[in-house]
Amino acid sequence: MVKVLIFGLDSASPELLFNEFLDELPTIKKLMENSIYGEMKSCIPAITIPAWAVMFTGKTPGELGLYGFRHRKEGSYDEMWIANSRKVVEPAVWDFLGMEGKKSVLIGVPPTYPPKRVNGWLISCFITPDANSDYTYPKELKKEVEKIVGEYIFDVVFRKDEREEVKEKIWEMTEKRFEVARHLIQEKDWDLFWLVEIGLDRVHHAFWKYFDKEHHLYEENSKFKNVVRDYYKLLDKEIRKTLELVDEDAYVIIVSDHGVKRMKGAFAVNQWLIEEGYLKIRNPEILEKRTGVKFEELDVDWRKTIAWAWGGYYSRIFLNVEGREKKGIVKKTEYEKVREEIAEHIKSIRGPNGEKWNTKVFYPEEIYPLALGDKPDLMVYFDDLYWRAAGTLGWESNYLAENDTGPDDAVHSEYGVFLLHHPELDERQISCSIYDFAPTVLNLFDIEVDLRGRSLL
Repeated sequence: MVKVLIFGLDSASPELLFNEFLDELPTIKKLMENSIYGEMKSCIPAITIPAWAVMFTGKTPGELGLYGFRHRKEGSYDEMWIANSRKVVEPAVWDFLGMEGKKSVLIGVPPTYPPKRVNGWLISCFITPDANSDYTYPKELKKEVEKIVGEYIFDVVFRKDEREEVKEKIWEMTEKRFEVARHLIQEKDWDLFWLVEIGLDRVHHAFWKYFDKEHHLYEENSKFKNVVRDYYKLLDKEIRKTLELVDEDAYVIIVSDHGVKRMKGAFAVNQWLIEEGYLKIRNPEILEKRTGVKFEELDVDWRKTIAWAWGGYYSRIFLNVEGREKKGIVKKTEYEKVREEIAEHIKSIRGPNGEKWNTKVFYPEEIYPLALGDKPDLMVYFDDLYWRAAGTLGWESNYLAENDTGPDDAVHSEYGVFLLHHPELDERQISCSIYDFAPTVLNLFDIEVDLRGRSLL
């Protein structure tokens, strides 16, 4: 009877987990002695949603039609929809197991809200509105959760100045999640158990500048200087307590959807598009009066606009295409030429001190076998993701020292972690892809599915 226990640590860093903090993480260090482990390259984009969905389906973001947390409605300038479980129509790892009669326990795997039927038990993820929602499958599982920890916590508001409060809420959320997990591990008859903890991502974003001496806003001797380190130690302790409840011959996996690195700043991409003549507005005076102007506040002259952008850890740029958008002006015969021109122009952008950036521009239909849904025309990693994209405008410079939507110290890196432990495995370091995850898990159960990646065993 094969049992597989997965700890998903959102944004866990191979540099920290496998190196800098390792001697303070006795559980992880012990697991590594009988494991294959190493860095795991994420998908494009290296974002929580779609990365976890890529992991559990083995499909690309293009095949899933998921390019981030939010998406614009087809052909619209101002309407959007939020990713959720109903948008994932490809079968997940646990669906293949269910076909074989195997049961799964799923906790916090994004996106699993609203909860869908599974052969087993499910607690939904960080996109759940609040604890008043129906967040479990089956529904009666909710009462069981509340009996253990009271009000369950799905996520915390981390972009706020009250850092002490942020820290306390993250700790509370994580301790509750693992307490529920340990209850379900003992009470349910499972074959696959998969927990995803979002807290690590929140700790990285909220406390990175107190930890990383290379950060441009580094605060020396802050009372928060050890928060990142201490949270990794908390995870190590919670994982140890959880493993004590599982037979030694279970397969244990530790995995992250992407990595993390310091944010060098935010680049005001829509402001740049205006300066370069791609985005035309009728109310430029609004940009002179105040900072942080939202795109929705602009009176865009769509009959003269070629392109506009969304902000985020990466930027999505949309062209105003004739026949696709209501007031599109880019002729379909000129589409490739215009897109290439903007892409080359973006790649030529230098940093605030004239330094060369390693900016990457992707075309969805070129990086995916299929590019379904409301895909952007260009996907941009400013300076290899070191610079976040700011969608707001009205700033004195296109280069912002901080995030434009609240305190945020870190950005994503393309490489997360993968560790597969079993007593019969010899320690071996590898480099793998997020697309290898689903084939590897299915292989543990002797299930073969034709997916993009390969089993790591």
